[in-house]
Amino acid sequence: QVQLVESGGGLVQAGGSLRLSCAASGRTFSSYAMGWFRQVPGKEREFVAAITWRFNTYYADSMKGRFTISRDNAKNSVYLQMNSLKPEDTAVYYCAARSSGSYYAPNTYDYWGQGTQVTVSS
Repeated sequence: QVQLVESGGGLVQAGGSLRLSCAASGRTFSSYAMGWFRQVPGKEREFVAAITWRFNTYYADSMKGRFTISRDNAKNSVYLQMNSLKPEDTAVYYCAARSSGSYYAPNTYDYWGQGTQVTVSS
């Protein structure tokens, strides 16, 4: 079992930055690939970024160059640094953990946090 708790969301102006954190419980955190997804009302959950236990990273095309995913296994944490934020980045951001399957598909993730709201004003 892995429990995930996100933090770091908030209100920021366009062009600004935020750093999301996800704290995980469980002794097997380092064996999971971790992902960030986001969702706006009425739309499907969207892949943002993922990082493997070997620290390989994957990004959605629209986030490349602006977002950076990282992890600290000693702290059981994964982070999402978001720069050059745009109003269209406004969403609830979720942290998730997976043991197998595609990094990009939300239905391959086994555990989810409760989400943190990010609002980017224009």
